[in-house]
Amino acid sequence: MVAVAHTAEVDHCEVLLRLRDVAGALVLPQAFIPAAERYGLMHLIDRWVVSTLFQHWADLQPPSPGEQKPCVYAVNLSGASIDDDQFIEFLHQQLAQYAIDARLVCFEITETVAIANLTKASEFIHRLKALGCQFALDDFGTGMSSFAYLKTLPVDYLKIDGVFIRHIATDPVDYAIVEAISRTGQVMGLKTIAECVENEAILARLRTLGVDYAQGYGIARPSPLIES
Repeated sequence: MVAVAHTAEVDHCEVLLRLRDVAGALVLPQAFIPAAERYGLMHLIDRWVVSTLFQHWADLQPPSPGEQKPCVYAVNLSGASIDDDQFIEFLHQQLAQYAIDARLVCFEITETVAIANLTKASEFIHRLKALGCQFALDDFGTGMSSFAYLKTLPVDYLKIDGVFIRHIATDPVDYAIVEAISRTGQVMGLKTIAECVENEAILARLRTLGVDYAQGYGIARPSPLIES
């Protein structure tokens, strides 16, 4: 993820999940997440991602202040973790165990998950932010009432769904939608992130709109968390 129209004081990365099959080939989330959801395993997977990231935290951050910018790592959470009353305590223990600066941890939930139980999601976000973590609302703009409930959720970032980004350079409707989201974020003091940025033409349009960050294959392709 890169800053679009300004110089950021920290770098940003998103932690992505992949599975290896018996032949060693990578399996994408859409192939195994539905099964994990069906069998009630997502809260365990979320915990595994958090604990694995924190175990490698010391190797991922600069060894001393001033050598290079620290990095904020974004972690996706499922609806199962929002419903897990023990998750906050688990996170608190993990932050303490690995001496993590919570300000460099950003959790993401999708708009769909948030609106499924708005009250629960809002309470969950408040509790995470009380620990010092940041929060992003993922796939923003896909819900029919996105702007209506936005004031209820105390998030730090709006991640604009890629369906509006891919054709922003050629589709005036997509451009107008992203413009509205960007303007709303600016008024509310929220940072905006564009997903699926695949070329310079898209990036140029995002600059004109004042979108804060961009991510996608045109910025950087996924890479291992820790090089083996």
